[in-house]
Amino acid sequence: MSVPTLATSAARTAPAAPSAVSEAYARVAEVFPSLAVQELGEGERVPHGDGWVAASRLAEGGADLDAFLSWDEEQVLRDYGQPARPDVIATFGLHRYAWPACLLITLPWFLLRRVPRLPASEVTFQRTLGRMAVRVESFACLPDDPAAVLPGARVVADEEALRAEVRDAVAAHLQPVLDGFRPRMRRGPRALWGMATDEIVEGLWYVAHLLGEEQRAMTDLEQLLPGATKPYVGSAAFRELTGPGGEPLPTRDRASCCMFYTLRPEDTCVTCPRTCDAERIERLTTSSPTG
Repeated sequence: MSVPTLATSAARTAPAAPSAVSEAYARVAEVFPSLAVQELGEGERVPHGDGWVAASRLAEGGADLDAFLSWDEEQVLRDYGQPARPDVIATFGLHRYAWPACLLITLPWFLLRRVPRLPASEVTFQRTLGRMAVRVESFACLPDDPAAVLPGARVVADEEALRAEVRDAVAAHLQPVLDGFRPRMRRGPRALWGMATDEIVEGLWYVAHLLGEEQRAMTDLEQLLPGATKPYVGSAAFRELTGPGGEPLPTRDRASCCMFYTLRPEDTCVTCPRTCDAERIERLTTSSPTG
C-alpha cells in the first residue's frame, strides 16, 4: 500500500498561478498523472464542493473527515469484500492524504532546492480526481538561487538549513491533520510521526524513481532523515539486498504499519518489517522498488 489510490481517472492540471515551485508540480504531473497540483493566486477562491476537502477541515476531525473516510470504507468493501476496523480505515485515509501532501513540499526541495510553506489552511484535496489546490505565499531557498529575490523568498544559509526547512514545513502542515485523525486511529504520537516519516520517504522515493533519479533521492532522504530529527521517528532506513543475478536491490524498513495485513495477512508491503528478505528479493525483481 505504499502508493495510495489517488484517482479513478487521469487528472489534468488546470491553469495555475505560477510560483517559484510551479516547475516541480508540473514535473510530478508528467510522470505521475494521478496527481495534479493547481496553484491558486492571491485572492483566488479555494475549490469547494464536488469532493474537494480542505486539509484544515480534516484537521477538525468532524463531518468532513467522516465523509473523507467513507470513501475508504466503500473502497475496502468493494475491493476486498469485507469491512475494515475503524482504526484501519482511518489509517488508510491518512496515508492517502499524507503521501501526496508531503510531496507538495519535498518535491520542490528535491528538484529545485526550494521549500514552500503550506499550512493546512492553504491546501485542498480532491481525492477521486487526484488533484490538490495550494496557495504558495512563501518559500525557503539557498543564497545562490535566482528565486531569492522573489516576493515571499526566505534565504537560508546552506543545504542543512534547507533540510531543516523541509522537516519544519512538513511538520507544520501535518501536525493539525494528525491531531484530527488521531482519535480514530488509536495510535499515540510516536506511531503517527513514524507514519509521517514513511510518507516523506516513500512518496519522494517513488516519484524520483519515475523521474529516473532514484539514487539521488535516496541520498537526499538519508540526509533529510538521519534519525533523531524530532518529531519524526526513525531514519530513511534504506538498505540494500542482492538479487538473483548479483544486482543491488534497494529497500527500506518502514517505521510504521499501514495496517493492510488486517485485510490480507499474506500480502504485506515490500517495505514492511514483516516481509522477509527472501520475499522482498522475489518481489523486487518483478515490481517497482517501492512495492
